[in-house]
Amino acid sequence: MFYETKNRYDVLTGVQVARWAGHIVSVDGRPAVVAGMTIVPNIDMGLLQGTPNLLLSITYIDEEFISQIGRSLLLPDLALGQTPIQGAVSEPFLSDDGVQEGYLSWTSRQPGRVLLTIILPLVALGVILTWLLSKIMFGRLKRASAALAQREFEARHEAKHDALSGLPNRGHMVDKIEKFLNSYIARRNGQRALSAYIDIDRFKDVNDTLGHEAGDELIKLVAHRLSTRLRPNDFLARFGGDEFVILCAPAGTEAGESLIERIQEAFQSPYVIKGQTLNVTASVGLAVAPDNGSTADELMRHADIALYEAKSQGRDRAIYFNAKMAEEVEHRRSIELDLRAAMENEELDLHYQPVISCSTGAVVGVEALLRWQHPLYGSMPPAEFIPVAENAGLLPAIGEWVLDRAMTDAKLWPDLEVAVNLSPVQFRHVGLEAMLQRLIVKHAAEPNRFVLEITEGVLLEATDRVNMILDAIREMGFKTALDDFGTGYSSLSYLCNFQFDKIKIDRSFINSISRVDTTRTIIKSVVTLGRSLGMSIVAEGIETPYEAAMMTRFGCTELQGFYFARPLPVEELMNFLETYEPRVPDIEPGLPQAVAGDGLAS
Repeated sequence: MFYETKNRYDVLTGVQVARWAGHIVSVDGRPAVVAGMTIVPNIDMGLLQGTPNLLLSITYIDEEFISQIGRSLLLPDLALGQTPIQGAVSEPFLSDDGVQEGYLSWTSRQPGRVLLTIILPLVALGVILTWLLSKIMFGRLKRASAALAQREFEARHEAKHDALSGLPNRGHMVDKIEKFLNSYIARRNGQRALSAYIDIDRFKDVNDTLGHEAGDELIKLVAHRLSTRLRPNDFLARFGGDEFVILCAPAGTEAGESLIERIQEAFQSPYVIKGQTLNVTASVGLAVAPDNGSTADELMRHADIALYEAKSQGRDRAIYFNAKMAEEVEHRRSIELDLRAAMENEELDLHYQPVISCSTGAVVGVEALLRWQHPLYGSMPPAEFIPVAENAGLLPAIGEWVLDRAMTDAKLWPDLEVAVNLSPVQFRHVGLEAMLQRLIVKHAAEPNRFVLEITEGVLLEATDRVNMILDAIREMGFKTALDDFGTGYSSLSYLCNFQFDKIKIDRSFINSISRVDTTRTIIKSVVTLGRSLGMSIVAEGIETPYEAAMMTRFGCTELQGFYFARPLPVEELMNFLETYEPRVPDIEPGLPQAVAGDGLAS
């Protein structure tokens, strides 16, 4: 059957008449594959004439031919030789004509040998690579999981801690207070908790004078000092800004005094920031739970009220909360809200008090004084709302408004000097020089017409910045006056160390010149020193002819007080200036001659 099939060319081409055949025979003594095929037309057999031609192909079975057959059969050592090979499988190689051409020899492989030598190593390599890849993937997953857990931990930590100081924040502290107040043990045993609200005094001044970086450094240093003074039952947190809170829970009867002492210790030694030594103080408000509150919000609000009271009483002290404070604080906060509204609605006003020359009796200047007509309480004295403005951080804005308004009004009396008070907070504000320069340009003002009055509180810390600002004010052309001399921390060294154009003697000295001999001696000494330094001397609070005459005899150059005029609105001041008749203060008849002659000629 096979023979018939291979002799039919139609199996290959579909042609019915062509024939072919192939055999292994010996050609010239060498085995070869001989194939033959008739050459006939493929389409029209009528073209065939005579006997068809025959195409022969002879391929010798040599070493290369056998190697190709061996490779195709996966028998790399297949060979054709004349004799059998020892240790190999050998079979006689017979041609189609029955002649033995030699022996085919090859090495017999064991079953599965290819699997063991080729496929299995590849599988093993794949397994190893898969293991390595899995290990890498699991390692990455493990690291990603650890990083995610770390980020989650850090996020939780950041959510409960202050970034600058590293201390727990407000939310963390509130949770701590709530857990203690709600704990069964605390309620069953009647345990108390003490909350201390701490605020750094005049922290804004540090930011304004040294910059916010110095303020941040101060926060860190204060946080560190407070942390080193904690006890096992204490919990310290930063509430933001310059505010800290210490919770003692549970707190015994002596916990409050002990905590106050430890807080004070943290502020006893100076802080060194940017090469400058700062004496920093703190105000503390304390509240006790459950006496002053059964919730965290209530307890902290009452501690905050006590802190507000501590600041109102002069700072650098610790105050316990009581019910009366809440009423007072609510009143002050109401004043603060009304004051902010008054600033927005232009409800503040300036009154001006005339300043009289001792030598001519004429009006030589006016002092601008802030006034506020409260819609509920009526005319409110500055002594009541200025501290509120200072605590609320409104003084720089109010001070700028006063200067702006004074320069506007000063155009109505071009021949008079105008005195304007600068508060210590405003004086230390970083933008003071730029603000003054801006107002000069805005109003085309003459700076030498304006006297900037500075209280002694500004000079307590004679820093380089204080001297620099004073120099800048003088370079702009403004005059300066040392206000309320004789009160607080008065020192004659101020007159020598700082260049002022004027000294204003406080009214407390004026009121006692008729009763206290030492007062007259002090006034004469101040007048003598001031005038020898080329300064004008202004006596404030003159209310009687006697006081006017005495201060004139003592050598004062200018007088100011109710004896001449109260602070007046702009319209009334204009009327006063038009109708005022100058008069030189003098000793009235009947005054004791010892007193009358006890003075300095003006």
